[in-house]
This record gives sequence, C-alpha cells and structure tokens, in this order.
Amino acid sequence: MRHGCKVNHLSRTHAHRVAMLSNMATSLIMHKRVETTLAKAKALRVYVEPLINRSKEDSTHNRRIVFSYLHSKEAVNELFREVSQKIASRPGGYTRILKTGIRKGDNSEMAIIELVDYNENMLKEPKAKKAKSTRRSRGGKKSEEAAAAAETPAAEAPAAEAPVAEAAAEEAPKAE
Repeated sequence: MRHGCKVNHLSRTHAHRVAMLSNMATSLIMHKRVETTLAKAKALRVYVEPLINRSKEDSTHNRRIVFSYLHSKEAVNELFREVSQKIASRPGGYTRILKTGIRKGDNSEMAIIELVDYNENMLKEPKAKKAKSTRRSRGGKKSEEAAAAAETPAAEAPAAEAPVAEAAAEEAPKAE
C-alpha cells in the first residue's frame, strides 16, 4: 500500500524511472514541449522544475548538479544559456500541462508538457474586446445617437452600389 508516498512509481523500477525522467527532461529542455501521458507529465514537472530553478544562478556548482540529473551537456548549456534568461523574472511555475484527450490504443490520458515562456500562442497579447452592447432599448440621447449612426451607413450603401450597376450595364452590350 502507498500510505502517503508522494512518488508516482509509474510501474517502473527506480533505475528505469530515473532514466526515463532524465531523458524526458532533456527532451523538454531541447524541444520546449513533449507529448506524453498525463501521469508522466506530472512526474516530469516535479523532476524538471527544481532544475530550471537552479539555472537562474549560473555557477559551476549548479551546472554540475543539473548535469548529474540530465546527463547531457547540450541540455545543460541550453538550460543555462537560453531558458534561464527567459525565466529570470518568473518566481516559479515554469511548465504548463495541457490535456489533449485519450490515446486510442489503451485509453490513457495524454497531455503536452511545455515550457511556459516558449509558447508563442499563449504569449500574444489578447486583442481588445469590443464593448458589449446593451440588448435593451433605452430612451434618451444615447439611443438617438445610435439610431443616427445606424442610418448613416445605410445612406452610403446605395451610392456605393451605383458604380457597380453602371459597370454591369456597360459590360452587358459587349457580351452581345
């Protein structure tokens, strides 16, 4: 029985689990996103976030500690050079887990784990939303102004259609 053990063993031996998490962390740092099962993504977040936090202070000691977890010089260099600059002002929460549905073969929940500061779609500023127009009719100046504004485009519309009608009339004799 578990009795409060907080480590998800993922049905693997200790050596297999550590090697798998190391490889997944390396892939996450190099590619900025990994698609995996939800359980592995949650275990990976617990594994990789302290390493990312260590990269904020670039020292030989921190590099050696991170290398002991990742076993990849390229990943350590990427983490300390590129990733640490982007997350320097962030106090925590360096990864995001997005659920993507279920896998067809075994019905396991799938997820994408990604570095927060590297998702360009989420970093874009949201466009300013239009002010919500009221659904009720009101008496007073505002409703009169709205009625006048609604009439103005309607008055311009026939003037815009007239040249199109004249162009169509000119083309009709040419076709005969």
